[in-house]
Amino acid sequence: MHHSNISAHAPRQHPAHRLSRTKTVKPVNFICSVTAAKHVALIGDFNAWQPDASPMKRQPDGCWHLQLPLTAGHHNYLFLVDGKPMLDPRAQGVTRNEKGEKVSMLSVGH
Repeated sequence: MHHSNISAHAPRQHPAHRLSRTKTVKPVNFICSVTAAKHVALIGDFNAWQPDASPMKRQPDGCWHLQLPLTAGHHNYLFLVDGKPMLDPRAQGVTRNEKGEKVSMLSVGH
């Protein structure tokens, strides 16, 4: 009986507040400065490493840019420059994926 009272009261708490603490999302800017590239995409754990999920846009100075909303925590990613994976020289760090390949890493704050 006591358990059902707890369940009945749970939805009355503020789920939006709880959600905002655990699912903090911040806009993150990615810049790739390979100006000779014909196509650049961003691949990472936030888009299941899908090459078509996050194409970058060429800027007037020739650099490539993309802003993505990412959840707080660590994210692994790479640039896909004309189909070839490339580390981000501006990354906060380099780590290895499950295949042992080097990937760029960033940490998004809470």
